[in-house]
Amino acid sequence: QGQLVESGGGLVQPGGSLRLSCSAFDYSLAYYAIGWFRQAPGKKREGVSCISSADGSTRFADSVKGRFTLSRDTAKNTVYLQMNSLKPGDTAVYYCATGHINYCGRYDETEWNDWGQGTQVTVSS
Repeated sequence: QGQLVESGGGLVQPGGSLRLSCSAFDYSLAYYAIGWFRQAPGKKREGVSCISSADGSTRFADSVKGRFTLSRDTAKNTVYLQMNSLKPGDTAVYYCATGHINYCGRYDETEWNDWGQGTQVTVSS
């Protein structure tokens, strides 16, 4: 197991955009599916999106479909979550995670064994 590091969170107005980054320093992310989760105050952590390393396919929760995209930069060992048309309901701490498998499995937290520390995203006017 290693450690993931997220960055890119912040305060943005509704309709704005942010790009979150997920990096690792002690292993290559290129071999693994990377998932993004979020936890809003008083709510359970929920799965938001995932990018496979097997075929590059992506998956998104219905709440963010059409607004969020995922990409990888293998040279920088980083996965990006591009968030557009942000809404107040997107306010949460965002985490990236990997289960050290190459496909996107379930969003069951017990199956994801490396997590970042989280980055706060606040959407407010």
